[in-house]
Amino acid sequence: MEYIRAFLTGGALCVIAQILIDRTKLTPARILVGYVVAGVVLGGVGLYQYVVDFGGAGATVPLTGFGYIIAKGMRDAISEKGAIGILTGALTASAGGISAALVFGFLASLIFKDKKQK
Repeated sequence: MEYIRAFLTGGALCVIAQILIDRTKLTPARILVGYVVAGVVLGGVGLYQYVVDFGGAGATVPLTGFGYIIAKGMRDAISEKGAIGILTGALTASAGGISAALVFGFLASLIFKDKKQK
């Protein structure tokens, strides 16, 4: 059942993005930024936690999950370190994901060759 809830949650986020692409003039980049901002806002006010509790990885893996991790990390760091947590919390909480993206991107660049532009 956990996999079904994750699939439904992640699928719902993808459906919303696809509808925005098809029905509006928003570019995919703006939609992606909107998803991160929505995750930060919903995570900051505590609403995204309900989505995470229901959807698990279906809610934490997409870009809204990245925004949620940023908000949660900042909130936790502020409670532990005070005002300096505003500057350190987001990067501390998301460091693992950012590092993985950099390492796997670098490895992919070593394995695959780009097409020459004419």
